[in-house]
Order: sequence, then C-alpha cells, then structure tokens
Amino acid sequence: MSDPLRRIDALVDAGTLPSPRVRQQLRVAAGLTQEEVARAIGVKRVAVARWEAGLTKPHRSNRLKYAHFLRRLAGKYPAAAKEVPGED
Repeated sequence: MSDPLRRIDALVDAGTLPSPRVRQQLRVAAGLTQEEVARAIGVKRVAVARWEAGLTKPHRSNRLKYAHFLRRLAGKYPAAAKEVPGED
C-alpha cells in the first residue's frame, strides 16, 4: 500500500467509534462518570450522554479525542469492548 493510502487509513481509523452501547460499557467498566469523560475531552456532560445514546456524533476534533480515549479504555477493559449480539 502506498504511503498516502496509509495516511488516509490512519485518519479514518483514528476517528472510528464503537457502537453507543460499547462506548457506555467502556466508561462504566472504567468507573468513570459522563462528567469525567466530558471534562477529559473538553465538552459538556450532555454531549457525552448524547454520544452514548446514539443521538448525536462528535465533531471531528472531539471525535478524534473520544476515539483515542475509547481505544485506551478498550485496551484496559477488553471484555467491555465487545458487542453483545441482539442487544440494541
């Protein structure tokens, strides 16, 4: 794969978010509140609540920070990062 394609893949992967359910599972597994996540990312708590409910999606800069945060939690809590089939 050429270098420009790798850069494109890295950008796309960097902002990829798990399902809203998994987002919440990861936060809960880490023992964090929505307020704590919001402060870490630099948004209001209601934004995190809406992201976890699947009502809205974070804008690009927040999406990159949120995706990074969730990847770190997934590394620490792999069981929480799994989708549960049939639960939506």
